[in-house]
Amino acid sequence: MNNELELVVETQALLGECPCWDHHKQLLYWVDILNKQLHIYSPQNNTDRIIQLEEYVSCVVPRSSGGVVLGLATGFAALDLDSETVKFLAKPENHPPTNRFNDGKCDPAGRFLAGTMDFEQRENAGFLYTLESNLQIKQLLDHTTVANGMGWSPDYSTLYFIDSPTQTIFAFDYDLDQGTIKNRREAIKIPDGEGFPDGMTTDLEGMIWVALWAGAKVMRWNPNTGELLQTIPIPARNVTSCTFGGQNMNELYITTARQDMNEDDFQKYPQTGSLFKLKTDVVGMTNFEFRG
Repeated sequence: MNNELELVVETQALLGECPCWDHHKQLLYWVDILNKQLHIYSPQNNTDRIIQLEEYVSCVVPRSSGGVVLGLATGFAALDLDSETVKFLAKPENHPPTNRFNDGKCDPAGRFLAGTMDFEQRENAGFLYTLESNLQIKQLLDHTTVANGMGWSPDYSTLYFIDSPTQTIFAFDYDLDQGTIKNRREAIKIPDGEGFPDGMTTDLEGMIWVALWAGAKVMRWNPNTGELLQTIPIPARNVTSCTFGGQNMNELYITTARQDMNEDDFQKYPQTGSLFKLKTDVVGMTNFEFRG
């Protein structure tokens, strides 16, 4: 593995999360949840545009009709990137006011899957939802605690999903035509002491890349055998998520967060909160657009 790690945006994101590569525009979207900011990083110009929002913003995906769709605290919203105007699209019925949306990603059919969590991480208070192209919301899971990273196998028949406190990456059979899941099972169990699994992505070899909160690393796993293939140290205590991007889709973008750090942590990991990039020898899965 190449292991060329680069600091691409030096910043102090409180809760940097959910990087999403727009392969049409060759841009990386990512968010700072608690600072209510959407970041748009351009590798060509080496710029990081910030759009300030009024709500917590947890995840972002490109929209095929233009702009992006956001997971905000209370639901899904469209953002016009030129005018920076926000328009709500949908929110779940009976969405608890103590919950907010967390990680999210589009499936290959253009549905937007996103999970929720309680602000205090109350156990079993979260859900996993799908926003369909007709803007209807469907519930896929309940009784999650910190609904987090997800990704698909290269043939799209398997959905991987993380509920962080369980230390587990779960696998489900995924029906791409219907957008339904079944046959929940454990794919990877993160060993104690390695940190908590947060965001994740997959590559075209079918391997899983998972960011470790409080673990200062990204791990690559084989979900079919449970084998740990590689550990990549990151100079940040809280590594939150990762996604592939770049012209050849072989660059792993990695977000980090300064939340829940003390002075000793800041001394040891002063670059925490920044955006990193790792050049790899594999090709990653595409981030898909919302088709609604």
